[in-house]
Amino acid sequence: MGINWIEMIFHFLGGLGLFLFAIKFMGDGLQKVASNRLRDILNTFTTNPFMGVLVGIAITLLTQSSTATTVITVSLVSAKFLTLRQAIGIIMGANIGTTVTVFIIGIDVGEIAYPILAIGAMLLLMKKSALQHIGQVLFGFAGLFIGIEMMTNGMQPLHQWQAFIDFTVHIEHMPVLSIFAGAIFTLIVQASSATVSILQNLYAEHLITIQSALPVLFGENIGTTVTVVIASLGASIVAKRAAAIHVLFNVIGTIIFMIFLIPFSNYVEWIANLLHLEPKMQIAVAHGSFNIINTIIQLPFTGVLAWIVTKLLPGEEYATYMSQQQLDKALIPTSPGIALSQVKQEVIRMGEYCVQSLDEALQYLLTCDRKHASTAAHLEEAINQLDVSTTTYLVSLSKQSLSSVDSTFHYVLLDNIRDLERIGDHSENIIELIDYKEKMNVPLSTVALEELQKMFELTIATVSLTIRALDQRNIAFAKDVLVCEEQIDAMEQTLRERHIERLNNCTCASSASLIYADILSNLERISDHAVNIAETVIKVQ
Repeated sequence: MGINWIEMIFHFLGGLGLFLFAIKFMGDGLQKVASNRLRDILNTFTTNPFMGVLVGIAITLLTQSSTATTVITVSLVSAKFLTLRQAIGIIMGANIGTTVTVFIIGIDVGEIAYPILAIGAMLLLMKKSALQHIGQVLFGFAGLFIGIEMMTNGMQPLHQWQAFIDFTVHIEHMPVLSIFAGAIFTLIVQASSATVSILQNLYAEHLITIQSALPVLFGENIGTTVTVVIASLGASIVAKRAAAIHVLFNVIGTIIFMIFLIPFSNYVEWIANLLHLEPKMQIAVAHGSFNIINTIIQLPFTGVLAWIVTKLLPGEEYATYMSQQQLDKALIPTSPGIALSQVKQEVIRMGEYCVQSLDEALQYLLTCDRKHASTAAHLEEAINQLDVSTTTYLVSLSKQSLSSVDSTFHYVLLDNIRDLERIGDHSENIIELIDYKEKMNVPLSTVALEELQKMFELTIATVSLTIRALDQRNIAFAKDVLVCEEQIDAMEQTLRERHIERLNNCTCASSASLIYADILSNLERISDHAVNIAETVIKVQ
């Protein structure tokens, strides 16, 4: 009796598709249950490489994808929310976290998957979002096993195909080819768990030996790095380094374990006999052991890994936007004056981000390069986070008994934070206007661009001077801000009149009129907020 290739392929591809969908669906549900606080978790708890490993494990359990965790990490490094060293620990932890999914897959749920699927489907129909999220997790969880069952049924006819049996015998003597096979298949399906699941099924059906399976397992870890590398293209140099570390970590681990392939395979067989493990669970143990041991070996060398990728990918370093905040809650009841000084430093940092954001908006206007818009977006996010953290800290501080001087300073800082947050919002508005101009292909004349550049530069200089006045409590600087604001008001009026003349003379497109006017308006309002801050410097002495 021959093999029904069509039926076998359809069963396998259908099972693989369901498996991939279930992994994604369950991961999305877990993230929703966790309130999508991935960024906060990553930024708050990655104080050292070991903590980074734990966070990487936790986030991967939520996303059900080491690739997703690493891509998030690379994006945060690119956004300057994480340092390269923080990222290394998370990447290592992500590799360990993904092994949990493999262990889950190794459990024989059997027919229980179907009632779980039904319960999940019923919860998805509920009105409460919390129940829907739980239903999503259950539905995806059950879908994993049904997809695996379909793939297993699809691969059973391979027992009868002599060519495949001969291939599995020969491939045991070509481990490098097995590594490439694991890497390429993982790259194609974009899910390492799918590769391992198929490997578990092949091993459970006695179609391959443990020594044939292990190189494929190592290759899967390399293949999962490609998506991260792609995600880092076009990102900052430090993001590229984070992606390179992910590749380097898995390649080094593969080399180490290939050197000790026979001892490692003996170790897996020993564990299997000791614990009476099923074949699928043996692959899960091998996968988990590889990632845990690899992390233990390389974790002490995070500094060396960072040095290597820095040498391989040289470029300019930078500080993170959201470095550890200098807001010590312990100072609130004991030293409110010092606590206020700490808030002031965070407010100054917030102001510096406002200046940088405006400069990025100007560069975006002049160059139309999206990287400036992306950087401005990250700066706006940092400004918003500083707004929340400093305001929350000041609210806690207000419950203490403050001196009249500290009470006034407290009130002023709240005002300054509000004005800086509004400056960030106006900068974001300008980015959105430029986005619209690019999307709709709205032309601005050379004269109009030159005028906007002059007003931009004056506004940036005014905000920068305001931050210096606030930082140094310098009245002279603050008074200069008032003068600059008058110049901006006059310039706005003059530029509006010139633009109307150009419209009348048909030297500027009417479609650009609204964009031009709105950018001017946002810049003028930014100067108003700068004046508000300068006036607090003048009044509070």
